[in-house]
Amino acid sequence: MARAGDAETLRAYLEAGVPVDLRNQAGDSLLMLAAYHGSAPAVTALLDHGADADVANDKGQTPLAGAVFKGHDDVVELLVRAGADPHAGTPSAHDAAQMFGRTDYVRFWERPAG
Repeated sequence: MARAGDAETLRAYLEAGVPVDLRNQAGDSLLMLAAYHGSAPAVTALLDHGADADVANDKGQTPLAGAVFKGHDDVVELLVRAGADPHAGTPSAHDAAQMFGRTDYVRFWERPAG
């Protein structure tokens, strides 16, 4: 559901008690799968239910780094607004943005508050 972007079914499962930070055999959280596959509605559903925006998978990758790697602008924005740390993980979202020339992302999370 997270990978496919089926936000409504995902919400129903979360409301029925499925752990929001459930992880697969590779350590990918539901949020990682939704972020990596670019599903803003699924990301929103998970964040609304308290998903940890910084949970890294077994390779040290975070949902924000996955969204940066895949270039999912809307998901990057959702995760940053939810407080995801752009310097968490290996490589971090910050490092991935610089590696792929996405300085627009770097400016997004380093802009002054207000």
